[in-house]
Amino acid sequence: MPDGVLVDIANYVANYSVTGTLARETARYCLIDSLGCAFEALDHPDCTKLLGPAVPGTIVPHGARVPGTQFQLDPMTAAFNIGCLVRWLDFNDTWVAAQTTHPSDDVGAILAVADHLSRARVASGKPPLMMETVLDCMIKAHELQGVLGMENALSSHGIDHALLLKIACSAVVTHLLGGSRDEIINAVSLAFFEPSLCLHRYGSNTGPRKGWAAAEASSQAVRFASMAVKGESGYPEILTHGKWGFNKTFLGGKAFSGAPYGSTVMENVLFKILCPVVIHAQSAIEGALRLHPQVTGRIDMIERIQLLSHQRTLRTIDKIGPLRNAADRDHCLQYAVAVAMLHGRLAAEDYEDDIASDPRIDRLRGLMTLEENEEYTKAYLDPKQRKNPNSIQVFFKDGTSTDQIKVEHPVGHPLRRSEGIPLLIQKFEKNLARRFPRKQQRSISQRCLDHDALLKTPVHEFTDMLVI
Repeated sequence: MPDGVLVDIANYVANYSVTGTLARETARYCLIDSLGCAFEALDHPDCTKLLGPAVPGTIVPHGARVPGTQFQLDPMTAAFNIGCLVRWLDFNDTWVAAQTTHPSDDVGAILAVADHLSRARVASGKPPLMMETVLDCMIKAHELQGVLGMENALSSHGIDHALLLKIACSAVVTHLLGGSRDEIINAVSLAFFEPSLCLHRYGSNTGPRKGWAAAEASSQAVRFASMAVKGESGYPEILTHGKWGFNKTFLGGKAFSGAPYGSTVMENVLFKILCPVVIHAQSAIEGALRLHPQVTGRIDMIERIQLLSHQRTLRTIDKIGPLRNAADRDHCLQYAVAVAMLHGRLAAEDYEDDIASDPRIDRLRGLMTLEENEEYTKAYLDPKQRKNPNSIQVFFKDGTSTDQIKVEHPVGHPLRRSEGIPLLIQKFEKNLARRFPRKQQRSISQRCLDHDALLKTPVHEFTDMLVI
């Protein structure tokens, strides 16, 4: 018998029916937010240089569109392209758990394969796939990433969280391709063979790979799914083999485990709405933006800045000393806070060299103390609370200080949906305007914001709307 984790994943993907309106509605917002992130990423040459076919000029009949471009590619390459765009700016949604993940990294693989299948079906006289299928696949892929992240702290073993994406997309895409339960098991087993290092997200090694690592994983997932439905065999003891299994080889004998799956992750996903920065910094930046009007005229009078956060923040984004590149800077809490306090904003462009050369940023970084608040850590680790608490207070040379600004839940948290969704829509429409003429903007926005109309839209017709 295959390992139980593989069987549970396959049973969920093959048999679970999405029925909740909240899950689908949130999935729609997740989709449009992911597309908005992609449109913004198209402004960044370091990202766009990675896009397009492997061989320039390649024509792919019934290929998948890459939103915001004119590329129409094979599904594996399209999955990489879309995934790279969605993830590049660290502005897409997040799930905080023992292993933090970015669930909407799955949009690349799901949208690419669904688009290709819809075009191929129409070409052969069959009905197209609808966007409802895309949203349901996203719900399942989000759930697998998030629940497995709750159970398995991969980065503690040096493994990148993109493995969870590869597992989820291998399962969901196999099912989307018409694969059986056994073929889903085979595809997922193949995904476990290739975990990658998480080195590129930490310390002085932080680099642009973190913008495309998930894209690479999603592209591999499409390959494994395609192989599985063609009959490629799987490996039933990939996790538990006593000598060479995943648990023994990569986890030091600790069991990789799963849990019951439903739609909880999509319903409770964290959106990044105000600024592109790692999730652990979102609350702190919101606090810094609130403080901006109080300190903007007194920057030279600041004596110290006190930051309090939880243990995960200190472990991941507490950095002193030189920062090598934009990817390094957006994983530095002190840098992000300094920019937000100075300018009253934090945008992707603020991580580039011309902004980073402002000597005031490093001066403010040097005035900051970042300490763990144990109550914040408890609230962060408690799955019933799902808090991301941070606080910030500025002290001046004349003995005065600002109030301590504490933010427990950033605006993208599910407890702040009524406040956050209008801002998420504004973010999406702002990013539409970066790429499309006004008439096309209106057409895309109207379709995306009409829930029932979007669900009933053929996938290939939707992606055709996104061609520039």
